[in-house]
Amino acid sequence: MPALTRRALLKSAAIVSAAWGFSRLRAAESAAAVTNYLATHARGDGGYAFADQQRSHLTPTYAVIGAYRLLGQMPPNPAALANYVRTHHPRELKKLEQERRIFEFQQVQALVWLGDPAAEFRGRLETWTAPLGYLKQYEQHGYPIFQSELGLVQCRALLGLSVEPLKPAFSDYVTARRRANGSFNNTPAADGGDGHVINTLWGLQASRVLALPEARAETVAWLRACQLPSGGFTYQPSPMFGGVDDVAYTRAALKALTLLGGEVANRDACLAWLRSLANADGGFADRPGWLSNPLATYYALDAFEWLGELKSVATLKRRAPQRKTELPRNLKVWSMQIESHGTGSPAEAVALASALRIDWWGAKNARPEWLARVRALAAEQKVPVQFFRANEEYGTWVEVPGLGTYSHTSDVIAPADTDIGPSLGIRGESSPPVSWPEFRKRRLEPLQQGRGRLVWQFGENEELVRALLDDSVERGGFAAISTFHFGNPDFMNSEPFLHRWRGQIPSIGLQDAHGSEPWWFADQTTGYRTLFLATEPTWDAWLNALKQHWVVAVRHDDVSRGETWMHSGSDEVSEFVRARESEWRWWGNAQVERPLVSLVALRPGDEFEVGRPAQGMVLRVRCAWKNTPQGMPQTPLAELVKLMVDGSEVTPTLVERKRPNGSGLADRYHFFAIPENVTGGTATVVVRELATKRELTRTVRFQR
Repeated sequence: MPALTRRALLKSAAIVSAAWGFSRLRAAESAAAVTNYLATHARGDGGYAFADQQRSHLTPTYAVIGAYRLLGQMPPNPAALANYVRTHHPRELKKLEQERRIFEFQQVQALVWLGDPAAEFRGRLETWTAPLGYLKQYEQHGYPIFQSELGLVQCRALLGLSVEPLKPAFSDYVTARRRANGSFNNTPAADGGDGHVINTLWGLQASRVLALPEARAETVAWLRACQLPSGGFTYQPSPMFGGVDDVAYTRAALKALTLLGGEVANRDACLAWLRSLANADGGFADRPGWLSNPLATYYALDAFEWLGELKSVATLKRRAPQRKTELPRNLKVWSMQIESHGTGSPAEAVALASALRIDWWGAKNARPEWLARVRALAAEQKVPVQFFRANEEYGTWVEVPGLGTYSHTSDVIAPADTDIGPSLGIRGESSPPVSWPEFRKRRLEPLQQGRGRLVWQFGENEELVRALLDDSVERGGFAAISTFHFGNPDFMNSEPFLHRWRGQIPSIGLQDAHGSEPWWFADQTTGYRTLFLATEPTWDAWLNALKQHWVVAVRHDDVSRGETWMHSGSDEVSEFVRARESEWRWWGNAQVERPLVSLVALRPGDEFEVGRPAQGMVLRVRCAWKNTPQGMPQTPLAELVKLMVDGSEVTPTLVERKRPNGSGLADRYHFFAIPENVTGGTATVVVRELATKRELTRTVRFQR
């Protein structure tokens, strides 16, 4: 490998000069369209956000700083910007399940671009000397995420730290993932599968920092073969699926080729393709005709730079602005909970749906008998809620050669009474992994024939997610992307690359119910939901809303800090929904309130109800509590004042069931056995809300 001269370092993809004069673009007016676009993403918190978001995020902030640097300009308010970068790792919203070192890279790189020494990162980075295995419940082998782990290698180089402590573990790790053709990917080469262009760039950068040998000729030939007739690059030559041209792939290929001293096979076509990404708003898209976003804009500018054509950005012809969609005036806003409870009390599920005005309740992994019971109760009580299947098919593993074997790939929604075929996984058992083509044939086809749809839950391996979701855009597949979630405030925060599919795949909230009772999961049921536009709340209307991108995920709760968070496919849809907030908002609305008490009359035949008697009839009272994410009572919100039967006060018995680990409550309710001589009547419960001291009543009629 040639010596790393200062010139070589400046040309390296990650070890770059912090000098703002590095760029070829000098004239401020030549960059005006792009800088005007970047400025629209600035927020009052000091950072930059994705276009439809009010909250800034580290990733678009990193991208905006990088874009300004390429344009030869310092971004506005650099001191405040640097402070934002160092204090807004995505874990600040909620601790991540495990470290994602790509975010430390974005922080360090952004600060270095700003001329900041990023000294406070040194101590922490020095404690990391080996790749961090991924959680095996998500990737069967525990393979680390290649791009994320190599962010640590680049951080050390950027900060001038010695890389010697990394060499024992990282040298073997990187070398094992290099294919014979010189490319790199997430899994060891011995497992099979070709390389990935993004992972190849990260592998080449790490190889240079770690002084590992290179397979120059083979890698150049492989990279050149990734170019498509369009001029853009895909992720590997002749991929099995999802092989679309993309600005991230194109930028990675151009940078990797430059590092190796290679040339793009069809330079003119590549340049023309990059120019086709320029939108009227001044930004660039991931693919021609898609919406602009800051990360795609940075990648496009960087691709122009590595192609030696950054100066051409000043004169390129931008795509004409898209016409604003005119939504039908007769549309209404309907609400849906996806993967809400399909176990526990049907009576309380109906009560929650009624109080919170939920039009569609997706019952997670419900038995047919539970669905039949809850639907019958809703019809009997004239509660206008429809129940459907919204299942997480545990035990399903999808294997993508080179990238790994991943779970959480089969979340399905479908009407309650259609044939959608069997799950490919068995919960609690190790089911054989299937390929994505096999999954499409065996799971997706029968699901769609049963008028069902597939939902993407989460995945932190960006390269894997890109292939699966891009294939879904091209051929159908994942019909929606989850955002708000019981265990993650917002997947768009921890997986910001998901913003790429705005306008291509709708965003939803995925409740992913945990715990045994819907009553003890009401924080989540109250906190966020999916809204869709239709004239009537039918299943066909919902499918049409998905197709038209008339879908909005909304969160407003303690987790969102009392703010309203939204994800939608277009500004027109979000504006339509916001303009009608009074019709659907569930907070600060006396007509749509979380119930503070449940009063249910139970008989022996109520098989899904806890506390049902062996004979006779009992009344069960549950007061509202703040809940844990796992669906357990945590802190009381209301207390029982009295229970009356036919106007006379009675004394109920308190039942408390501890969690298996003994750390708190798993269930809590009062019950009262109705005397044998009482054949029917009324029961009234009075509870007191602890925060306001107001008293509320709930009355039910009962009959043996």
